[in-house]
Order: sequence, then structure tokens, then C-alpha cells
Amino acid sequence: MSTPDETGSWTPRRRAILISVLAIGVTVLAVSAIVFSTAPRPSPTATAGPTPTGTPSPTAPVAGGYPWHTGIVSTTFWVGEIFDPNAADGSQVFSTYDSGWMASYGGCDGVRTADDCQTEVRTAANDYFPTQLKPKENPFYLDLPFDDLNDAQAFATREQVVPWAGQSAYAGSAGDDTVSLMKNRWVRIRSNGQTCYGQIEDAGPGQYHDAAYVFGADDARPANKKFNGAGMDVSPALNGCLRFSDINGENDTVDWQFVEAADVPQGPWTKIVTTSGVRP
Repeated sequence: MSTPDETGSWTPRRRAILISVLAIGVTVLAVSAIVFSTAPRPSPTATAGPTPTGTPSPTAPVAGGYPWHTGIVSTTFWVGEIFDPNAADGSQVFSTYDSGWMASYGGCDGVRTADDCQTEVRTAANDYFPTQLKPKENPFYLDLPFDDLNDAQAFATREQVVPWAGQSAYAGSAGDDTVSLMKNRWVRIRSNGQTCYGQIEDAGPGQYHDAAYVFGADDARPANKKFNGAGMDVSPALNGCLRFSDINGENDTVDWQFVEAADVPQGPWTKIVTTSGVRP
């Protein structure tokens, strides 16, 4: 900084220099303020969220629901059908969960002849119900190839592979062959632009411990090679509701997934809901 002369006053030259210096200083300060105010501010350091705990528990559905199984061949079966009297699993007079299935259901789920029970076309006109019988249980039923009661491998592994095994409804059922984790469970099925719902009431077709297909999340193909590689049988009611091309064929395909009972919408499939337990 400059200083006054000996007389204590500023000379004109020094006064001019001082004024120039002060003006430059004010300009520099103003420019600095503008640059600072417009410069991008550093972003706050991101705080890491909770560390993922791993894959979902096998006792709960994956986010958004159970996985879909797509393009699965589905055949049709019905209560009272006998398609091979010489095969252990060739009759639908009983199921793997109910030794008196036909009696529990109320009779032949179709057209009764003198010595046979045949299927029939079902339509929306009567909610796809049988025309010659008032059923006691849900006519919207199906099977999947995992018999958690009578197949030794399926029974031994069911608590590890069935996603809902840990639900409170099955508390204490581990190792109990009077309780099924599969019977009465709901399934959502899509085909031909239709979505219908049904309950599991039997096991098959062709395989009885195909956990990789039934419970897998990678859309695995059924292990069964019979019946055109079918991975599901559906009842006549589901056959009609899904608009199958054949009332008893092996070429119709479906997409399906498990669904909780609370997520099943009202429809003809809820007019009669099967709640019966295992009948040895």
C-alpha cells in the first residue's frame, strides 16, 4: 500500500494510481463472486444402502408372485375316468390325496354310461360345471407332477422345495403323511387369451417328484415324456374355460403359475372351493 508524502497529503499522481488499484481490486472481487456462484457444486457423497441379504427364502414367492411356466402341454382328465385299468395310476376314481375322490366329488364329472364315465364339452352358459351332476367339490381342478404324500422322494424333500412349506398353515406338518402341502393349492392358468383358476387335487402326469419343473424359477421343461411331454392335467371345466381345441387331446398348451388363495378373483372357480383334507 502507498503512503502519504511528508506533508501528510497525497500527490495527484499517487492519488490516481491508488484509485486505479482499488478499481482493479473491486473488479477482481466481483468476477470471483460470479465464478463461485455459477461453478458446479460437488455432489454429496452417496450413502450406501442396506447390503442385500441374498436370494428370497425358498418358503416365500419371488417378488411379484410365483414364477410363470410357459408353453406347457396340458391334457384333460376327470373324476371317474378310467383310461388304463391295468395301471396303478390309470384311474381317476381315486386321487393320490383322496382314496374316495369320486365319492367326495359327488360322482362322475361327465357323462355316466352303463359301465363308464366319459368327458363332455363345457361352456360358459352354466359356468363350465358338469351337466349331469351337482358337484360337491370344485370342478376347476388339476394335477401337477409332484406327489408330496405317496412318492418317497417328493415326501422326503417337500419341506425344502415347496415354496410355501414355511407358511403358518403348515406349521408342524414336517414328516406328517396325513397333511399335503399340495392339495387344494391354487394355480393361475392362461391359454387362448383366457385366464382361469383351479385347485390341485391329484398328481401327475407321468412323473411324481419333478421338483425342478414344478417349483423352479427358470421355466424348466417337464421331465415327463408321455402324452406329448405333458406337464399338467386339467379338468373338463378348465378345458372349457381355457378354450382347448380338444376335449381330450394332447396338443393344447398353457402358461401357469401358483397363486395364493387371497389373490384368486371371484369367478366360476370360486362357486365351490375344495377344502377337504387328505383321505388315505
